[in-house]
Amino acid sequence: MKRNAFAGRTRTCGLSLNVFTEDEVQDIHLATLEVLERTGVWVELEEAMDIFADGGCRVDRESQIVRIPPHIVEDAIASAPPSMVLCGRDPKNDIVVGAGRVGFSNFGEGIKVVDPATGDLRASTKQDLCDIARLVDALPEVDVFEMAVVSGDQPPESFSLHNHEAAIVSQTKPISGGAQDGRAVHTTVEMLAAVQGSAEAVRERPMMVMGTCPVSPLKLVRDFCEIVIESARVGLPSCVLSMAMAGGSSPVTLAGTLVTHNAEVLAGIVLGQLTERGSKVLYGSSTTAMDLRLVAASVGSPECALISAGAAQLARQYRLPSYIAGA
Repeated sequence: MKRNAFAGRTRTCGLSLNVFTEDEVQDIHLATLEVLERTGVWVELEEAMDIFADGGCRVDRESQIVRIPPHIVEDAIASAPPSMVLCGRDPKNDIVVGAGRVGFSNFGEGIKVVDPATGDLRASTKQDLCDIARLVDALPEVDVFEMAVVSGDQPPESFSLHNHEAAIVSQTKPISGGAQDGRAVHTTVEMLAAVQGSAEAVRERPMMVMGTCPVSPLKLVRDFCEIVIESARVGLPSCVLSMAMAGGSSPVTLAGTLVTHNAEVLAGIVLGQLTERGSKVLYGSSTTAMDLRLVAASVGSPECALISAGAAQLARQYRLPSYIAGA
């Protein structure tokens, strides 16, 4: 197992960026609870509405709005594990996440590559993903492999499974994947079981985190719900990752955007915990500001850094491991 550094400790070396005071973090949390209880989230999947209703949430079937009482949110946060081990095919690449520990992954998911032989820009293929996965596997600074590019030469209805297969056979490190729906989660577990020996071995040593995103503002769409629910059932950690855009799909202010972001992530965590109490989850963020000139996400901008730091602060406040976008 790798022994990574800690962050956010009170020491005379290193860097900790806290963009909010403790009171401001509490204000964002309280505003989030108000949004979840009064405004609620739109839920597309009937099964997810059933799970919310059985867990004590107020469900309006006609409007598909679920309102989550504060005590249910607080209980879900408390029941989610504060740390976990992300496992690699080679145990020496296992990594502990939580309690301020820091690890790094590559970025994803690109749809084009510069051909290494010709220098031409072209659509990415499954072989490209395999090649990049082997490269990342050889880099000691990278702890988790993110799907760097998509298998663009494979059928759209199954490309996520091709992505996962390419990563599983080319990586010995933990993998951050992204299934298309609940069925793809189960098929991925079957692939992992073929490598690890059984579904029980996958549950014991999960080699993949299932990342999935709500749709801002405040929508839990069908595939998101399926992935969160099925990941909890089969024992794979899920990463609930908001991709809100300040000035576009969320308020233009940093604090306002983080309220929307936080409500979406916590709603997903509640769904996972109501499905399987104690299921493993990462608090995720790829939230940033919208470039008002290009109408695009400003990834790598100063605003992205500030929002990411704020999201990490919220995750630490909740004692949840986090998966945060960087430059």
